[in-house]
Amino acid sequence: MVDCQHACPAHTPVPEYIRLIAEEKYTEAYMINWDSNVFPGVLGRTCDRPCEPACRRGRVEDEPVAICRLKRVAADNKGDVKKHMPQGPFKSNGKKIALVGAGPASLTVARDLAPLGYEIHLYDEQKLGGGFMRSQIPSFRLPESVLNEEVNYILDLGIHTHFNQYVKSLKETLNAGYDAVFVGSGAPKGRDLNIPGRQEGAANIHIGINWLANVAFEHTKKIGKKVIVLGGGNTAMDCCRTSRRLGGEQVKVVVRSPFAEMKASPWEKEDAMHEDIPIIDNHVPKTFVVENGVLKGMTFEKVEAVYENGKRKLVPVGGEDVFIEADDVLIAVGQENSFPWIERDLGIEFDQWNMPKVDEVTFCSTNPKVFFGGDAAWGPKNVITAVAHGHQAAISIDLFCRGEKLTVRPSPYVNLVSQKMGIHEWAYDSAVVTDKRYVVPQAEKKVTLSDRKKEVELGFDGLTGFKEAERCLNCDIQTVFTTDKCIECDACMDICPTACITFTENADETDLRTMLKVPATNATQDLYVSSELKTKRVMVKDENVCLHCGLCAERCPTSAWDMQKFFYNVTKAHSGCASHK
Repeated sequence: MVDCQHACPAHTPVPEYIRLIAEEKYTEAYMINWDSNVFPGVLGRTCDRPCEPACRRGRVEDEPVAICRLKRVAADNKGDVKKHMPQGPFKSNGKKIALVGAGPASLTVARDLAPLGYEIHLYDEQKLGGGFMRSQIPSFRLPESVLNEEVNYILDLGIHTHFNQYVKSLKETLNAGYDAVFVGSGAPKGRDLNIPGRQEGAANIHIGINWLANVAFEHTKKIGKKVIVLGGGNTAMDCCRTSRRLGGEQVKVVVRSPFAEMKASPWEKEDAMHEDIPIIDNHVPKTFVVENGVLKGMTFEKVEAVYENGKRKLVPVGGEDVFIEADDVLIAVGQENSFPWIERDLGIEFDQWNMPKVDEVTFCSTNPKVFFGGDAAWGPKNVITAVAHGHQAAISIDLFCRGEKLTVRPSPYVNLVSQKMGIHEWAYDSAVVTDKRYVVPQAEKKVTLSDRKKEVELGFDGLTGFKEAERCLNCDIQTVFTTDKCIECDACMDICPTACITFTENADETDLRTMLKVPATNATQDLYVSSELKTKRVMVKDENVCLHCGLCAERCPTSAWDMQKFFYNVTKAHSGCASHK
């Protein structure tokens, strides 16, 4: 599996869909995404991008391919995708499944199980599906129309929805005739900050995720002119940017940690600062200042980070406390799970942190009928992780309902196919471009700050999307070497633009790395070493700097080199977990 695909929790076949975008096959690219990550339009705007730090483009220049924003290109330009999705009604298999919470994990379970004939019942206290994608991601990052479209693709599979209905008792749910229950209720409890003045100023001190939900559902439409946002994660960034759109003129983010160690994604911090929001780091909250029942601001202690034995300590630097004025304070210092509705006599064990004990492979709790996923399983993560959990939980629920072992997981679908079409022609665009990463355009700041529903990012147009897609190095196109065809002419070594191929005597790996044409210094990347050639030498290729350009295969006079596409796709419950009759 290539690095970007491995880094994606749902293991989306990244190079495959990027090539389709370059070919303007947007519908096909969308469906490749939809199979794996379920919400391409949502994730193309909001994903935490774990794939991008793994992108090998970042090894040859500063910036990786804009994998996330290319996903949006597919979503924005797709054709009629619904005809390519499972078409109901589906023949019933007589089994009923309850899903608690309508976030990305539960919706993924619903999508995977509905085509197999399961009767799916989806419960959520909100009025619409989407979970925290709807309540905590602001519309200026994720338009409601995009979310509704992708949620409805799933609901249209025949899901029985129970919105505006809070599940008060898991025991009652289990006793309602369901064959299995999936808990995808998220991490709905925002952490508070109980320091002096908290109770006295409560009217103007808000828990960040609750406040964002109130804004999303239009219960809250304004905020004071001076706003402090406490916290350094993405929720804090959403709170401060939303505040700017609801009347906040002097909005400040104040965080305990150093700026570089904030949990917020770098691009989220950049967007906040672009909207004239200062981020004040190394300040620890001490008190809320309330005078005559009115919140006036907060005091902070200045600290510096000191590192001992790999552990960070925040040490006061001395001096007077810092006072910052505020009409309102938003607390975004973390989220917690909350399961008051799960009785403790159902055979579900909880750990010392009051979290359910969940198997990391099967997603099953200690009650064999109850499964967990998303933030409800191991705490707050992100949308793509919740989707990955949903896929695996769906497999387990299907196995459980058919009386099979949950630990016997389905094998992934894999394939390896030559891309050779002619003497010097490949079935992919093998040329390596030197373009730097393209910047996603944004709407004018004065326009977006005046309308909280106006999307900030405009996305790539078709031409820019093509150019960005061409930056992909096609890492799934493998260089395959056949030893007995090689005549050791060294032509491949001569033509390789990165000097990653060497013919040399064999040795142990440590020594071999120093014997190459260019020493292989990245010990985390395996070397490609052939079996022994006729001259007793071996071919060694440093995969770390290979561009997958195919020049070695084009130059080889005996076809000892070939370019072969490796396709890897995680098996889903609906796509071959077992034979369903």
